[in-house]
Amino acid sequence: EKLHISEPSNAYDFGQILHAVNANKDKAACAELLTITDPKKLPLLLSNKLEGEILLIFIQSLERYIAGKDPGLAYQHLFYLSKAERFKVVLALLSKNEKEEVHQLFDLLSENQSDQYSLEDLESLKKFYEL
Repeated sequence: EKLHISEPSNAYDFGQILHAVNANKDKAACAELLTITDPKKLPLLLSNKLEGEILLIFIQSLERYIAGKDPGLAYQHLFYLSKAERFKVVLALLSKNEKEEVHQLFDLLSENQSDQYSLEDLESLKKFYEL
């Protein structure tokens, strides 16, 4: 059954949609959620709910569905994700393989350039992700 994704108006709605997306490991639905969510609102919408599996499904969805089509949007999401509460804690708990997935997304973004970021911006963001 396909999840119905609509733009969340607050952290609670976002959390509910995110929970459903994550429970189903539905990366396409997650990509849809990220496409209709303003990246600037991400830290606010995530509130203090960021967890490893949430970070991971974001990374996988950005890599699989968004980075190739809209690298600028993927970059924006990565940028604002790094501003979310608990980001450093969650990052520290990622396994070697999970960090490798984050690395692959950054590689993809450096291959698919966008006028929304420079390679310097990307390198500087990579440092936030401890890559």
